[in-house]
Amino acid sequence: MLGEYRIEGRRASDIAASVERAVGAGELQPGEVLPPLRELAVYLEVNPNTVAAAYRTLRDRGVIETAGRRGSRVRPRPASTSREALRVQVPPGVRDASDGNPDPALFPSLEQALAEAAARNARRPVLYGMPAVDEDLAALARSAFDDDGVAEGPVAVASGSLDAIERVLAAHLRPGDAVAVEDPGWGSLLDLIPALGLRPVPVGVDDEGPLPERLAPALAEGVRAVVVTDRAQNPTGAAISRPRAAELRTLLSGHPDVLLIEDDHGHGIVDLPLHSLSGTTDHWVLVRSTAKAYGPDLRLAVFTGDAVTIDRVRGRQRLGPGWVSHLLQDVVAHLWRTSALDPPTVAGAYGERRDALVRALEERGVRARGRSGMNVWVPVPDETGAVARLLHSGWAVAPGARFRLHSPPGIRITVSGLTADDIVPLADAVAAATGVGEARRYE
Repeated sequence: MLGEYRIEGRRASDIAASVERAVGAGELQPGEVLPPLRELAVYLEVNPNTVAAAYRTLRDRGVIETAGRRGSRVRPRPASTSREALRVQVPPGVRDASDGNPDPALFPSLEQALAEAAARNARRPVLYGMPAVDEDLAALARSAFDDDGVAEGPVAVASGSLDAIERVLAAHLRPGDAVAVEDPGWGSLLDLIPALGLRPVPVGVDDEGPLPERLAPALAEGVRAVVVTDRAQNPTGAAISRPRAAELRTLLSGHPDVLLIEDDHGHGIVDLPLHSLSGTTDHWVLVRSTAKAYGPDLRLAVFTGDAVTIDRVRGRQRLGPGWVSHLLQDVVAHLWRTSALDPPTVAGAYGERRDALVRALEERGVRARGRSGMNVWVPVPDETGAVARLLHSGWAVAPGARFRLHSPPGIRITVSGLTADDIVPLADAVAAATGVGEARRYE
């Protein structure tokens, strides 16, 4: 049974622990098929329900995945192995265009906002039993949602986009449920889905967002949730256009029981309008993080949605962290109230670098994507080779494997740290590394 390794145990917890130990020790390899439930029950001389419970535990922990009649197998990447482990080690002297970080030079100063938050806390300390969401922050967030045409709903606060998305998924879904996700898409989300015991269903994207012809079969197959990025999609830079939003809304309206999650992390750093899908299904949320516009360490995201979903998330949040620090909430409210950030300026800075790189690559015969945000996606025939050759040329880029399920290979280039003088040498290096041939310039 499974070669040299013998699964052991009489209780479900012991059987699950036996399999998990073997996966951790490398004795059960990624993709290896586990014995059929009844076969293992006979071998261990236990009730089949005991094995079924063990397999459920392993699936919930992200150790194995199940595929109906095709059985259960060890996940290609256990939940304990983050896609972040695929990042490139950047040697001294190599320019890093791989990390996905925003440009700190574009962050507004937090000094005054922090001082005012501290002063407010001194006047009125936040104690147990007080409202979890700051009234000023909620009003500012709801006003911005209204301006962007987001459907009506209460406002909640979480410690970043991923925290909000995890809480929303947990409020509605159960292990084994399928979730439609963008492919290529945000690596952290692609890790989170199986870590929750959920099954990711890839949906292709182009420059205008998720492809309706790819989402339609996923909905028909019974996905319980759909996660989409409205703007500055990571890693491709896609942004949902008005016509694409209309197509997606039509599709989703035929599946009102599907949970819709929109990630608008590009708010504040893009100048393309929001075309929200909110309100199309019975249960939905739209999440906005402060990380890209104000700095990743400002761990806060506001989100709105239908009343049932927000109530469930708030209730569970009360039993865990309780609330997100009001000091942080006050800081964000101050930044919004005083217009400390000028979105057109920030969007213009990223857009200038991104568009210049895309143009330079196209002049060299390299196809590239980057409609919004701070990243450029370059399809390549040999992902590993391209990353290695670029590293040798003095440039670190992110391997596409961090962002892909079944989509073709690619590399992601973050433009945040680039200057005008970097564009030509980087484009030349990418053209050489991807095998396009001699660089072509058009004067």
